[in-house]
Amino acid sequence: MIRPDLRSRARARLVLVSVTAALVVAGTIPFSAAAAGESATMLLEWNERAIVAIHNLPAGTPTGAGQTPPVGSLHLAMVQAAVYDAVNAIDRGHEPYLRGLPRAPRSASKAAAAATAAHHVLVGLVPGFAADIKARLDADYAASLATIPRGSRKNAGIRIGAAVAAAMLAKRANDGRFGTFTFTAGADAGDWRPELPAMVSDPFAWVAKVKPFAIRRASQFRTAGPLSLTSATYAAEVNEVKALGALNGSTRTNAQTELGRFYAANPIPMLNKSLRDIVMRKGLSITKAARLFAMTSVSGADALIACWDDKAHYNFWRPITAIRLANTDGNPATTAQADWLPFLPTPPYPEHPSGYNCFTGATTQAAREFFGTNRVRISLTSPITMTTKTYSRLNRIVNDTIDARIYLGFHFRTPDVQGARLGRNVASYVADHYFERRDD
Repeated sequence: MIRPDLRSRARARLVLVSVTAALVVAGTIPFSAAAAGESATMLLEWNERAIVAIHNLPAGTPTGAGQTPPVGSLHLAMVQAAVYDAVNAIDRGHEPYLRGLPRAPRSASKAAAAATAAHHVLVGLVPGFAADIKARLDADYAASLATIPRGSRKNAGIRIGAAVAAAMLAKRANDGRFGTFTFTAGADAGDWRPELPAMVSDPFAWVAKVKPFAIRRASQFRTAGPLSLTSATYAAEVNEVKALGALNGSTRTNAQTELGRFYAANPIPMLNKSLRDIVMRKGLSITKAARLFAMTSVSGADALIACWDDKAHYNFWRPITAIRLANTDGNPATTAQADWLPFLPTPPYPEHPSGYNCFTGATTQAAREFFGTNRVRISLTSPITMTTKTYSRLNRIVNDTIDARIYLGFHFRTPDVQGARLGRNVASYVADHYFERRDD
């Protein structure tokens, strides 16, 4: 709910928490009990199940819908915001995300509410998951409820979880998902156009037109935009990617190549695993965990909506196009290389800004808003390199993801930096306007 009065962040961040975390790689998590209140175990189990169902590939183990980050982030936000509202309807300590929800008795089971909200949103997503994924989610839900003692507390939790899920699905039923919008290829210098290897346009360009979850409009945090093609800074960035991001003849060091490959992985499963581990190690209650995952997932989804809107607005060419057609940019400091290829194949959508950095900027800033400090020790493990990186500050993740997109040959530096800033702006707005503590 957007508050008419802007509270200062100083008031919202009264408690600074020092966090120690490491990424849990195993598929089944040995969740610890929360120090106070109901355990967050059920919520963490359903966050992992949602991630698997949404992002795992159809041929994966377990199978998933294989949704790309911009699409999957929308559905994860629906799940986690619903879980938050279901738990908060019982706890009543913070402002609800959705308006007009029924009240639940304080004695209701938050675990039952969280499991029901997550399950019902997941199986209600359109287009629907494959039958085997739905069957697995149904079986998981039955197993989750079986762990909760029978009685009025359980029944009340199920009722509020179901009510919130229905409200969430209704709220997002006509939000622009799976629309017909596509990016338009151009022919002038600086214009985006499909490139090797697929030579196609992003089938999920419609994310640019999806209704945001929290920000007022997709263009609210419009970036400053690409550099002038004739500027010295643009030439320097072209030459940086040309040298460091090339498939052949690159000047990358082994460490730089490793960093690029590390962050070629989907950031949503990686960061959510790290967040789950933080919750376990800190023993956060289900109420606090619900708020953390709502803040991070809503911020991430809105950052990607805003990012795709920005991509459509500027429609700027990728490094592969810019380098191959450098003789058309009017800049004497760039030189065309007709056979240049990036380290990994270029994604099929415009350059500016970097979607990866929009998301990581938003997620790390949302975690910073929740914990009240940048000093969060967090570890991430890449399923591509099977290595782990540990950070003592959240913003250092973004520093690495900015460099990584250059080493992959995907982006110039300015779109990376502006994408991260866009994500941080979105997350700060979400923290100032949503999920706030109630005054009453």
